[in-house]
Amino acid sequence: MRSKKPESTGSAVSLADLTNHSLKSRAAAVSIASNATLIVFKLTVGIMSGSIAIISEALHSGSDLVAALIAFWSVRRAAEPPDERHHYGHEKVENLSGVIEALLIIAAAAVIIFEGVMKIIDGPEIDHIWLGIGVMIVSGITNLIVSRKVLYPVARRTQSAALEADAAHLLTDVYTSFGVAFGLLLVKLTGWPYFDPIAAIAVAVLIIHTGYQLVMQSTRVLLDETLPDEELEEIRRCVREHRGDIISGYHKLRARRAGSRRHVDLHVVVDPELTVTQAHDIAEHIEDDIRACIPNTDVLVHVEPRAPDRFEGD
Repeated sequence: MRSKKPESTGSAVSLADLTNHSLKSRAAAVSIASNATLIVFKLTVGIMSGSIAIISEALHSGSDLVAALIAFWSVRRAAEPPDERHHYGHEKVENLSGVIEALLIIAAAAVIIFEGVMKIIDGPEIDHIWLGIGVMIVSGITNLIVSRKVLYPVARRTQSAALEADAAHLLTDVYTSFGVAFGLLLVKLTGWPYFDPIAAIAVAVLIIHTGYQLVMQSTRVLLDETLPDEELEEIRRCVREHRGDIISGYHKLRARRAGSRRHVDLHVVVDPELTVTQAHDIAEHIEDDIRACIPNTDVLVHVEPRAPDRFEGD
């Protein structure tokens, strides 16, 4: 049997990265620490200033903290090996946590909109505006660093749905923090306090949009949506290399994701004169090649004898 070395997929993702669960846990822990600190600052300054936008931001950071805790738990849970009740492992916990985090984002935005409308009705009163602007800028910069320099890079390296959702969650906090700071600056420059709740409502709409995108992204995996076209084509290329060599063709290719792990199964057509051992060796050979092409993949190859009326490829 001729062994062929699979070509690179062009992806920087490696099996070591995909299975580096301690790296994911550390990134989630950084998010927990930063959010807990920012909540204290925002809530203190929000109460001192009377700014509904800052208090709403403290609430938003509270949802960020809950999301970070969920992400921390989910990446550790997803790392657990298969057991008697979960034969395919626990990787989908990350995708489920992504949905929960997205719903938290949307819920926080709804509360911010409600509080903003009530503040417009009652009439806002704001003090210590420069202090409020300062804490919002510090919050925005902190979350930008944690999101862009810690969570997103680790999420891409490990293909962690939980950390990607947490990073997106923090990135919305960056937008809202700078938006609130801008609203407070307008209040200071114009003396019109209604800029504060208006800014809070405006950034809440942006938060809802981000939450919706996260829900759609995570539920696609939970519903076993197939892999991206480029990954499917890479699998097909890897199998087609053996056509005419050790197989006649293949069909019934199916693939899906669970967290960072892929699950692939397909049927290959072989010479009916092969022994069971030879056919088994061919199946294992193709499985190994697919795993080399697409890291962190569970592969199941079913062998069928060649027949004149059998469809042998796609």
